[in-house]
Amino acid sequence: MSTQEPESVARLQELLERLERARTQLEATEDPEQAVDVLQSLADLAKEIQAEVDLARREGPA
Repeated sequence: MSTQEPESVARLQELLERLERARTQLEATEDPEQAVDVLQSLADLAKEIQAEVDLARREGPA
């Protein structure tokens, strides 16, 4: 499982970077339509993060 942990950590770090980019983009926009688009991408990203956390819990040490 030692090979799985670094993959999981790397995936979570990638998701965190995407989350930070989206947050920055949301803060920078004044266009309501663009803000809605960013919020939708944040909702999708939240689902991906939750799925990754669930996977890590299932595959983690017992």
